[in-house]
Amino acid sequence: MSQPDLIVVGGGLAGSEAAWQAASRGLAVRLYEMRPVRSTPAHTGDRLAELVCSNSLGSDLPDRAGGLLKAEMRRMGSLILAAAEATAVPAGGALAVDRVAFAETVTRCIEGHPNIELRREELTRVPEGPCILATGPLTSPDLAQDLARLTGEAQLYFYDALAPIVEADSIDLTIAFRQSRYDRGEQADGDYINCPMDRETFEAFYRALLEAERIPLRDFEDEDERFFSGCMPIEAIAERGERALAFGPMRPVGLRDPRSGQRPHAVVQLRQDNVAGSLYNLVGFQTNLRWGDQERVLRMIPGLANAEFVRLGQMHRNTFVNSPRLLAPSLAFKARPELFLAGQITGIEGYAGNAASGLLAGVNAARHLAGEPSVTLPEETMLGALCHYITACDPERFQPMKSNFGILPTLDLPPRQKALRYQAYAERALAALERCMQAAGWSPIPTLVQSMPEQPA
Repeated sequence: MSQPDLIVVGGGLAGSEAAWQAASRGLAVRLYEMRPVRSTPAHTGDRLAELVCSNSLGSDLPDRAGGLLKAEMRRMGSLILAAAEATAVPAGGALAVDRVAFAETVTRCIEGHPNIELRREELTRVPEGPCILATGPLTSPDLAQDLARLTGEAQLYFYDALAPIVEADSIDLTIAFRQSRYDRGEQADGDYINCPMDRETFEAFYRALLEAERIPLRDFEDEDERFFSGCMPIEAIAERGERALAFGPMRPVGLRDPRSGQRPHAVVQLRQDNVAGSLYNLVGFQTNLRWGDQERVLRMIPGLANAEFVRLGQMHRNTFVNSPRLLAPSLAFKARPELFLAGQITGIEGYAGNAASGLLAGVNAARHLAGEPSVTLPEETMLGALCHYITACDPERFQPMKSNFGILPTLDLPPRQKALRYQAYAERALAALERCMQAAGWSPIPTLVQSMPEQPA
């Protein structure tokens, strides 16, 4: 290949999907993957789309957020989803894969595509011209430095400290109350939801934090003091003593419980996380507790006993851009319309979400080069909602997000039963996707399973 139409950087889930989609629409694509020339601390081999953590792509049930996203990917003709289904292992309602066979299958498909040239080479600068950048959370330092130059140093983040997020309607407001400190909120009843604790409840919560099991950090995640200096985990603050919590993220100053008229001993504040007001995050509660212990401890907070957690807290090495400032919902870079970003570097979390973003970026890159308008997926779809979330939320508080029903626009007449409500969300999403694809003249590539290379033994 003398001169490609499109360069894709990164051979993970998003980059492989993006390259396949663009090449299947007639573009000459050059895909750069730096492994094995230069490896990362998390990868073990040189295959494309290597799954470095779990071998599960999440739920495949139609009434789950992950299942809905996969249904959308299936309709749009996803390489990654087809490869996963072809190498699936028993996992109940989840889609789990033989990770070796999965990576081998994706690699064979990419290497065998007549329009894709795979180069094993590290790029240290963002290429000029049409490009999809899908380098993932472990972007090499030199390329990350160049990306910082392109985006602005302050718009690139290297460490991910996520606070838990709950569905607003699962918070018990007979216990929690709305109020801003010193009544400074813009809303009449306050911008925050407050979960009050008396001394006994606080002391039990404090002990539980100290006793809960933590996820050990890998060596490459603990190599820089900035990991903890900017966003210290709540359990690390607790180690400094009760006063560090009570006078830190759980300070009750400026708040009075309207039921008692008294200031609580301590308080956990929840802040609105999306425009629709359907999600709230626990302010200052970034944590590295194991998810089982984390959920148990967080349910000790008054008002959250029956909370629906759409994201639990986590802390890990991650490279991602401030997408609300930099990206359009089509995943195009605002300052360079021929440059698209995809995968975890955009702030989308989860295997399926990353692959789906690569699918959209690949389709839109091909449309851009053909002089056609980019596709912006409806917010009623799970992928459209994800793209809307990462490009429209508050840029000052932007944090990565995975697929969940809380980011979808609310239903006009939502069923009271949760299973029926989620089913209604799914039906609406797939209908909206169908209308969008028809309006855009978007036909997915033929199903990959029929032409999948022979699986390795």
